[in-house]
Amino acid sequence: MISSAENSLKILLADDHMIVRQGMQLIIEDLVEKHEIFTASSLEQIHQQIQNHIFDIAILDAQLQDGNILTVLPEIKKMQPDVKIMVFTSFEEENYALKFIQAGADGYLSKLSEESEITKAVSELIANGKYYSPFTKKLMEVASYDQNFLNPLNRLSERELQIAEMYAKGAGNLEIANELDLKQNTVSTFKKRIFEKLRIDSLVELIELMRIHHSI
Repeated sequence: MISSAENSLKILLADDHMIVRQGMQLIIEDLVEKHEIFTASSLEQIHQQIQNHIFDIAILDAQLQDGNILTVLPEIKKMQPDVKIMVFTSFEEENYALKFIQAGADGYLSKLSEESEITKAVSELIANGKYYSPFTKKLMEVASYDQNFLNPLNRLSERELQIAEMYAKGAGNLEIANELDLKQNTVSTFKKRIFEKLRIDSLVELIELMRIHHSI
C-alpha cells in the first residue's frame, strides 16, 4: 500500500458510468492508505471540482456526456499544473493516446486492460506522476522523429481525407459519388481503404476520429 505522507491524496475520478467509478475507487482504496476521492460524470462537474479543490491525481474518461476532455485538459493543467492526469478510456491507444498526451495527459490506459495492468497504472501514476503502457511508449518513440505519426489521418491520401470528411458530415455513398463525380462502387472502395488505413470498423469510429484529429 502506498503511503501518502501526512496529507490525504486528493483524487478526482470522472466517468459517466457509476460502475467504472466504483471499480476504480476499489483499486485506489487497496493502493492508497490516506486518500479523498471526488467524482464527476460530466465536463461541467469536472470544472466545478477543479474550481473547488486542489487535486494530486485525476483519472478521467475521454468522452463524457457533455463532450470530450480534450477541450478541458489544457485548462485543467493551467489551473492546477501539479495535478497528474490519466485518461482511462475505451478509445484505441493507437489512434488516440498521443493526442491526449500532447494535450497534457500524464498517462493513458485502455478500459479493456486487465485488472493487474490497471492497478499497476494507478500505482505508477501516484508514485511517479505518469504511466505509459509499453505500446504507448513505442508510439511516443516513433512520434519523436515523425511528427506526422501524431495524427492517424495523415495515413490518408488527399482524396481519402476528402471522402472521410464527407462521411463524417453525414453524406452517404450516393451523395459522395454525385458530388465528386465518381461511381458508387469507387466510393465504396475508398471507404474500405480508409477503414483499413485507420484500423477502424464503423462510421461511428470514423466520426470520432475526425472530431478529435480534424475539424469537421
